[in-house]
Amino acid sequence: MSTTKFDPQQSMANARHEFGEHGGVNMSIEASTTFTVMTPDLMPEIFAGQLGPNDGGCFLYGRHFNPTVFVLGRMVAAMEGAEAGYGTASGLSAISAVIMQLCGGGGKVVSSNTLYGGTYALLDEYLPKNCNIITTFVDIQDLEAVENAMQDGVKVLYTETLSNPTLRTADISALAKIAKKYNATFVVDNTFTPMIFSPIQQGADVVIHSATKFLSGASDVIAGVICCSKSFIEELMDLHLGSLMLLGPTMDPIVAFRLSLRLPHLAARMKEHACRAMFMAKKLEDFGQDVVYPGLESHPDYELFSQARNDEFGYGGLFTVDMKTAERASKLMGLLQNEQQFGFIAVSLGYFDTLMSCSGASTSSEMSENAQETAGISPGLVRFSIGLTGSIEERWNQMKTAIEQCS
Repeated sequence: MSTTKFDPQQSMANARHEFGEHGGVNMSIEASTTFTVMTPDLMPEIFAGQLGPNDGGCFLYGRHFNPTVFVLGRMVAAMEGAEAGYGTASGLSAISAVIMQLCGGGGKVVSSNTLYGGTYALLDEYLPKNCNIITTFVDIQDLEAVENAMQDGVKVLYTETLSNPTLRTADISALAKIAKKYNATFVVDNTFTPMIFSPIQQGADVVIHSATKFLSGASDVIAGVICCSKSFIEELMDLHLGSLMLLGPTMDPIVAFRLSLRLPHLAARMKEHACRAMFMAKKLEDFGQDVVYPGLESHPDYELFSQARNDEFGYGGLFTVDMKTAERASKLMGLLQNEQQFGFIAVSLGYFDTLMSCSGASTSSEMSENAQETAGISPGLVRFSIGLTGSIEERWNQMKTAIEQCS
């Protein structure tokens, strides 16, 4: 674990030195599905794993390694301070591949009980039924409960840095120590907090991103990224046992290229998202609303978040407002979209315009009513991913007007 101050923005900038094929300032798009070997004797060495992108600069097939996707992975890995990274077709494909690679045909997982609904369904239903991988869900804030759940056979400790949608902060350093104590691999989904948190610097083994969200910023591509050790990437890409290689969740090189053009702007975007979210959260709190935002001193994890974050990137671009009932949540969102033009009723996050959704009926709907209650997800909880467009003062006036109409 690093003892020096890590700067994700500078680290990624230092990694961005790939020229295009003809000297262009942007890297080239390598759209080939297969790659030439210069002499016949090289082919068996590549298939045997003796040569590859890191050993001899050899590429084999687009489902294995692709040069454009490979460079994107290096950029995101640099941002996270990881040895290596690689892109996948979606965030959920990245999560699935990592869990299946680590757990095989019967390993156990200990996971936060508050997760994105798709991840929850994967761990709670799909993997037990199809792969005999069993997950124990715990309150990730309760370190004693986490440790009590760890036992022989637990291969993975899994959490989101900032829980979806309740916005609780995981104590990455403390959880890393627990995982290490029980020889488990600590996997962290950092989708909500790129640049803000650097989990690998705090002891995580694997960091996953849904690049669909903040890394893209435009809600126009579906993509994921895995950041970890070089050896684990090679394991995922093994021709005989690699989950990425054999299950085939391949990132399109054109998607990788488009993402590579957005990453240099990520720091500026994250700062502005955070600035606007803080402004809105403070106004909502002063207005007497039940608002949750990690940057508010009233947040239960304010001190933890403040100590663990990379200071200059703020507290993130998401906040929630609890309208108590699904009916009042729907009314608020309808007014904000259709009368105030505040944002859009849509799932996802990290878009340049504001997106809002009632989590219990959307991105957490895979969870049972009891599981939602245990996770602290109210039926009226509205999650906002604040956008970058328009005057923030005018956006607050729109929000205030809509809330008053819901009274």
